[in-house]
Amino acid sequence: MKALIAAGGRGTRLRPITYTNNKHLIPIANKPMLFYAIEAVAAAGITEIGLVFGPESHKAISAAIAPLATQGLRFTLMIQDAPLGLAHVVRLAETFVAGDDFVFYLGDNLMTHDVRRCVDQFRSQHLNCLLVLAQVKEPQRFGVAEIQAGRIVSVEEKPLQPKSSYAVAGLYIYDRSIFEAVSRLRPSARGELEISDAHQYLLDHGFRVGYTEIDGWWKDTGKPEDLLEANRMVLEQMSAARMMRHEGTVDGASTIEGNVTIEAGARVVASRIRGPSIIGKNSVVERSYIGPFTAIGPDCGIVNSEIEYSILLDGCRVNDAEIRIERSLLGRGVEIIKGQHRPRIQRLIVGDQSRIELP
Repeated sequence: MKALIAAGGRGTRLRPITYTNNKHLIPIANKPMLFYAIEAVAAAGITEIGLVFGPESHKAISAAIAPLATQGLRFTLMIQDAPLGLAHVVRLAETFVAGDDFVFYLGDNLMTHDVRRCVDQFRSQHLNCLLVLAQVKEPQRFGVAEIQAGRIVSVEEKPLQPKSSYAVAGLYIYDRSIFEAVSRLRPSARGELEISDAHQYLLDHGFRVGYTEIDGWWKDTGKPEDLLEANRMVLEQMSAARMMRHEGTVDGASTIEGNVTIEAGARVVASRIRGPSIIGKNSVVERSYIGPFTAIGPDCGIVNSEIEYSILLDGCRVNDAEIRIERSLLGRGVEIIKGQHRPRIQRLIVGDQSRIELP
């Protein structure tokens, strides 16, 4: 069994963050989103992993995964020159798969689902395809599976009138039959080879398509609010599993409440930290409040400010923010500071497609 992980796409709904970052390398609880997919397949005993991404991401992804090679994982990197759809991703991987069964995992999806259990079901039921499904409130945003008498009878991509509330989550298992399906497809109206059309081809041609319903939570991180919610879920999971740790320093004037990770080199000075939250390596929190579900990245500086339910990437500076920062996503090197000049004004240097909400 091999694994194929999709790590491409433009991430347009996450701009401006994704102008300079591959979406799949945005950190969730201070770990690149892509790593959760890699860890999930590795936990199922899969060590041969193919990654598909755009040409602009080659250097960043290569550098990010380099430390994982010491863990016995072998990576094959494949370039998708243009975002032509998930079925196109599968088509690109035919040589890598080389006739083996494989797990296909979308690297921007986070879920608490046991990949090994899916593999066992795929094998025990002698399937050609296994889909992981999740019941959602807005199925029209996803591929939707129609189920009758315990069997999938159709799969439709983003239907205006969904036939069920079952979305196809970003985890699939295939045998070589999928390559017959993707080779027969034509681009959809949006110019992509749709993976839902490949699933429908398998159904129409008598292949064995099974399913399992997700046994925990699942998040497709397409929008900033999805990233924040995924961050919350991961921090809650870490807290419940007592995976939090203190490797930095906390002075006697500070208060730590709940499960909080303070990474190596980080300092907390005269501050209050409420978990679950994480303070990244070499960051400094001074005379500040950090509330639940907050991930402060490495090398950040937070002084005399309040932050809650937010993600701050590497090197952010927040000094003397008079109003609590909440439900916010700050990119690398962002500075929020209090002006020292008169008259008092708001001076903004903001990238394309940014959003600022003022009191």
